[in-house]
Amino acid sequence: MFSQEHLIELAYFKMPFGKYKGRYLSDIPEPYFVWFKQKGFPEGKTGRLIEEMYELKLNGLEHLMSDIRKRFPK
Repeated sequence: MFSQEHLIELAYFKMPFGKYKGRYLSDIPEPYFVWFKQKGFPEGKTGRLIEEMYELKLNGLEHLMSDIRKRFPK
């Protein structure tokens, strides 16, 4: 179970490197996350957030991230 603060952090987290640098994780196509699943997620916080977004996308829940950004604007 994720806290509200963690979900907000995940919703606003932007990819810090690579092809999709600067984009919200939820806006990155699912095949990119599948590639990470096959190759291995990065170490640390970034890897954990990428893996969590993979799970959300796998279950069709990534739309919740845009809902969170609308509800909790920065």
